Amino acid sequence: MLKLIQQHLEEVFKIKKVDLAIIGAGPVGTFTAHFAHLHGLNTILFDSLSELGGQPQMLYPFKQITDIPAFGTIKAHDLIQRLTANLENETEIVTNHKVENIVKNADGFTIDDSVFARSIIIATGAGAFKPKELPLKMNDDIKKRVHYFIKDPKKIANQTIGVFGGGDSALDLALELANYADIKLIHRRDQFRGLESNVQKLKSLKNVEILTPYLPKDIQLIDNKLDISLKKMGGDEIRHEQFDQIMVAYGFRANNRFVKKWGIDLDGTTIPVDRAMETNIDGIYAVGDVVSYPGRVPLIALGFGEAQIAITSIMRNLFPEKTLTIHSTSI
Repeated sequence: MLKLIQQHLEEVFKIKKVDLAIIGAGPVGTFTAHFAHLHGLNTILFDSLSELGGQPQMLYPFKQITDIPAFGTIKAHDLIQRLTANLENETEIVTNHKVENIVKNADGFTIDDSVFARSIIIATGAGAFKPKELPLKMNDDIKKRVHYFIKDPKKIANQTIGVFGGGDSALDLALELANYADIKLIHRRDQFRGLESNVQKLKSLKNVEILTPYLPKDIQLIDNKLDISLKKMGGDEIRHEQFDQIMVAYGFRANNRFVKKWGIDLDGTTIPVDRAMETNIDGIYAVGDVVSYPGRVPLIALGFGEAQIAITSIMRNLFPEKTLTIHSTSI
């Protein structure tokens, strides 16, 4: 009877059948899809964004990542390019699709009434994210000059750009944009949260000015320039700075609470997993910064290893008759 119902659903909704559905196409999600392909799994990859790469690609493409084996340092954008270079030939990719519904069946899961997957891996990182906005009142003309990420720095060449923030992303962004424009870096503290070596690099550049400790209090468009009032922390001093455009690197707000409606247990905003990276639901796994277990640290490289553990477990469960080759060099 169940088989007849499933066949009927497949005919009505034209359900696609796969071995594995991966939710989240950041660095860990894209690597997971590649590793699944190496093991011959028929896979589909979902992401709610319009392009692959997740937060590194959208929010800090110029950030230097230092925890990837074999690379002393690599820009986030370059890492994503390497991870996705041939991915469209290895797996089906569905962007601009936020997975809403997952229904557990006898031998798998129905996803949004369109895909039947025998297993699922959640690789959503910190979760659905939204950049923290500049907390100032702005009209539409001003908003057009306030940005939270930039794809092509050449478009701001020979302009005066304000960068607001004090973490690694702000410092990396300022260093990259300094190759094309005059930069003013504004932070509310004298001390930065990013690498001291990057602070020193910025201080050595003639076209970079560092303004601390200042907090933006007002923004106006005057004579085709953004005029921003900066209040000195701990005092009454107000200074005005003019910019052609500004970049805001205050970080982002994110959460994974949407997975609760799928029946998945949460520990705060992360998903507890066992040693096989499996959640409380048989057949649903999680990898990367979305997961929690004792001793875990938020490193991309660690997420790569977790993906390999999850894929190995899935292979053993779906194809117990196969001899599983573990080492990628011998696949």
